Amino acid sequence: MTSAEPFTRIKIRVAAALFNGDEIALIHRIKNGQDQYTLPGGNVQPGERIHQALARELDEELGLDLSESSCVPRLTWIRDAMVARPGSTPPRKLHLVFRLHIVDVTRARLRTVEHDDTAGAGHLIWIHYKDTADKALFPPVPLAELATPTVPLDAARAFLPTLDDTNYHWI
Repeated sequence: MTSAEPFTRIKIRVAAALFNGDEIALIHRIKNGQDQYTLPGGNVQPGERIHQALARELDEELGLDLSESSCVPRLTWIRDAMVARPGSTPPRKLHLVFRLHIVDVTRARLRTVEHDDTAGAGHLIWIHYKDTADKALFPPVPLAELATPTVPLDAARAFLPTLDDTNYHWI
């Protein structure tokens, strides 16, 4: 196996299902003429701890300082992804999605525009979590299937089916 073959590298990505009541924060972009919605987050850097990566990404993207928050991120979903994409040889990506709840005063202080070097500017939007069912959400997680934003999930439901080229395509 050579390093040019797909999925020989593994990257870990953290993301936050960030709730304020029944609304969830999403980064909205138009990509190839289509709406794309992303949970705030990004790749874990080499040697970085998972919770540090989540805190760094939320600070970079939204200006949310987890050290000043009483909210505790809870690992909710794990999604393995082996999806071909345009450009370079794709890595296998392990998505760790944490649920997090914030209060109105914290929400009011968040940035409304997120700048990404490769994806461009994205706008922070808040929608009812049930309205995510028909959205192109990345990473794809079953937000709309939650009975409530705070419902406990058992560990068996944390592992979502693997994404591959048969069940996911890039916008």
